[in-house]
This record gives sequence, C-alpha cells and structure tokens, in this order.
Amino acid sequence: ESEWIQPSRVGGNAPFSPTTEYDKKQEVERRKVKSWLKSVSAFANGGGGCLLFGIADDDTIIGLTDAKADAEFISQKIKERIDPMPQIDLKIERVEDKELLILHVHGGEDTPYYYIGDNVLETFVRIGNESVVADSTEHKRLVLRGRNSSFDARPSDEMFEDYAFSKLRSRYYAWNGLSFDKKLYRSFGLVDNKGILTYAGLLMADECPLRQSRVFCTRWNGKTKAGGSIDALDSAEITGGLVTLLEDTMSFIRRNNRTLWYKEPMQRIEIPQYMERCVMEVVVNALAHRDYLIQGSEVHVDIYDDRMVVYSPGSMPEGRLIQTMNLEDIPSVRRNPVIADIFAQLGYMERKGSGMGKIINPIKALPYFEEKMLPSFFSDRAQFTVTFPNMILAWQETHPDIEVNFVENEDVTQGGTQDGTQDGTQGGTQGGTQGDDLDKWIEYQVAVYPTITTEELASLSGKGLRTIKRRIAKMPHIVYIGSGYSGHWEVRKKERL
Repeated sequence: ESEWIQPSRVGGNAPFSPTTEYDKKQEVERRKVKSWLKSVSAFANGGGGCLLFGIADDDTIIGLTDAKADAEFISQKIKERIDPMPQIDLKIERVEDKELLILHVHGGEDTPYYYIGDNVLETFVRIGNESVVADSTEHKRLVLRGRNSSFDARPSDEMFEDYAFSKLRSRYYAWNGLSFDKKLYRSFGLVDNKGILTYAGLLMADECPLRQSRVFCTRWNGKTKAGGSIDALDSAEITGGLVTLLEDTMSFIRRNNRTLWYKEPMQRIEIPQYMERCVMEVVVNALAHRDYLIQGSEVHVDIYDDRMVVYSPGSMPEGRLIQTMNLEDIPSVRRNPVIADIFAQLGYMERKGSGMGKIINPIKALPYFEEKMLPSFFSDRAQFTVTFPNMILAWQETHPDIEVNFVENEDVTQGGTQDGTQDGTQGGTQGGTQGDDLDKWIEYQVAVYPTITTEELASLSGKGLRTIKRRIAKMPHIVYIGSGYSGHWEVRKKERL
C-alpha cells in the first residue's frame, strides 16, 4: 500500500491499519453521491473499510477546500441514503498542510445495508478493490447473516426419519471409537426439535437430495479438456452425503496419482504427482466452505498431465481475492459453520483454521522441494480454485539425467475411509473373520448398525449364532439397550486396567 496511508502520516489514531480495505476519492461528489455511497454499503456489508477524501488515484494529496462542510454533507447523506444506518467514524486529518477526510465504515451485523436512491433499492458488496451490486445469491447470504444464520443451519422441508446416516455414523466411529449417539443429531445441528432436518443434515445424509452437492472428477487426456482423440481417461460423477463425496473423490484422486521413485546411495526416494494430504485438505475445504446457495454449480476436480485443479463454487467471504493476500495471514471465516463443526468431529478439519498451512507446509518440508511445486490459489466473485502442479514433472525439469521408476497404482476401494476402515456395507466380510478380527468386526457392525440382530451378525459373518452371542458376552463395552426389535446396541468406552 501507499506510504502515505501509514498511521504515522495520517495521524497516530487513524481508524484503520495498512491491511484495511479502502477507496480513494479526490473530492466529495455532491451531485453523484452514489459514486461513494455504494462503497459505504459494500464496506458495511463486508468487513468494513475506509473512504479517503482528498486523495488522487495516484496518491497525490489534493486536500479539501472545506473539510468541515464536506463532513457534515457525508454524515447527512449516509443517514438519508443507507438503510439501516451503519456505524461510522468520520475524522478530519491534516497532512502536508492540507485537510483530508477519513470515513471509516464498520462491518455491520444488520445486513444487508441498502443504498436508497434513483428510485431503486440496491445493496453492494466488495469484490477485490471494487464495490459492485450484490447478485441474488450474495443478497440471500447477506439476509441470512443479518438473521445471525447460515444456509447450513436453516431448516429444510425434509423429515429426519426419512433419511439414513450410515456413512456419518461409520466415520464417527472410525475416528472417535464410539457409537454415534442419537442425541448428537440435534447437538450437531443436523435436526431441529420438530424432527426436521437442517440443510446440514440433508448434506450429511446418505442419499443427499440437493443437486448442487456433487463432485465431478475427470482425468483429462493431455493438458487441456480437448487433449486428444480420447478427451477423458477417467471420470466420475459422485453423489451422496458429504462423507461419501469426500471419500470417493479421494479414491478417484488416488487411482490417478502416479508415484516416481529413484535410488540414492542409502535410501529410495519417492515423489508423487500430488501430495495426498495436501490435496485432501483442499477437497475438505471445497466441500465444507463452498457456497451451497449457488445452484447449478458443483465442486470439480480436473486432473491434467501437468496439474490438478480443484474448483469450488463461491467467492471468499467478504469478497477478498486470495491471489492478492498473504497466504500466511488469512483469517478463518466459516461460510457453513455447522458443516465445519461436523467435519471437525469427524477428524477431517481443525477448528482453529490452520488449513492453508496444512496445504503448503508438507510440500515445503519435502527433501526435494522446489518453489514451482507449490499450489497456486485464485478466487473471484464466483469461484475458489486451487491448482497443484504435477510435482514429478517439476522435479524432472531439473533432474533430467536421473534414472527413475514408477510405482504401480494399487486398486483403491471406493468405500474406504481415510483410515482404511471399510465402508460399513453389510455382507462384505462373510466367512473371513476369526478371533480378534471377529471381535473387531462385531464391534464395528453394531456401532454402525445399532439395530442389527445377532441372527444377522451370524449370517453376515458365516459364524454360528452361539459363537456370536459368546463373543459379544466377552465384550462388556458392547451393551444392548432395551429389549427385542425395539432395542439397540451401544459401544461404550473400554475400561482401562
């Protein structure tokens, strides 16, 4: 930013920092008040900002002829033309013997803040360094924020009893070692006290009905979407709840992610095209933070010969452009707080908002790291995109003479969780469980399917009913609550000796 906006030049108590959003105005336009009032609306609808009057676009300090009269005019027009009235601070500052006006507009909670004039009612948002009219999706988001709500917290028209959540329960058990208690549906914000699912509940359901909640994955043949006679080498349209979307997307990426290896005197070095833990963090963020208000747009994963692109619908919160920001100092703003909290409970993300470091730092720590291996980030009004360069190609550019080999891809089961746990579908382990493996299998099945019967367990495992009952009797942490078909299993914490 320009030197002159530092507090030392504009006054030690200037109501903004060098990172504050701001607009420069050479004068206070009295005939065209919309030219600056639209920024007042945009700043109030976002994270706040400053209007600096008396400064030219090239940072030349022009000064105002009558700053006091201009300040009174600004205050009056904000009261007349912005509804509701935002919180502002208006100061006259003297710089180089010239008077400037600094209008600080605080980010508001009563969004949307409208501009009233020219026989229209408009609300503005900040996109990069511009104040633009909010589109219908942005306006809905502002209305929700003004109600202290979010899309994922809103009630849907669907009843809890009509949907299954086996994938959610399975992942919860795999990560926490405990059954998913029925009370958690409400405490996690998936269902209200009337038994109606929130949109977060719909998004987590096994058969999610929301069309925009899908992931399109494509492995393109070449470096563009029309790279040869066969445009796509592999593709998948993934539907279902968010756990399914995440797991199946990562399975697609794994089977299309080659690994190179070469020998050094004392060790074997392996270089993947894409570092899985970093890509997973991006996919998690794409699903958790995308704008679900946008219809007709889904998360996309496009893998080319030289790069992988992960596209998520929706701008950054408050309209900032990530390509203009310091990646080490990006504030954590959660567009879908209910989903973010659930993902934290499932071990997919952290509450403290360290996602950017988890994307970049593992790559920087590689022994063969080069700057060109780092991903690039881009956002605008409609999207957030992360592009991972193919690390093998990046490495080979500077090591063309080293003899290399490739690791053969192993088959990837689409239903697996990140811990390698099976997807919980019944019938997949018949006849193959013995001893401790049988105990673990029983524990897993009753955790994921609390109403499963001992007869069903016997049939699925290929064991006798007496064997199943005897094994369960030796596991006191597995308890049957209730009686008959109306009861259910609970897996409790094991007592430590």
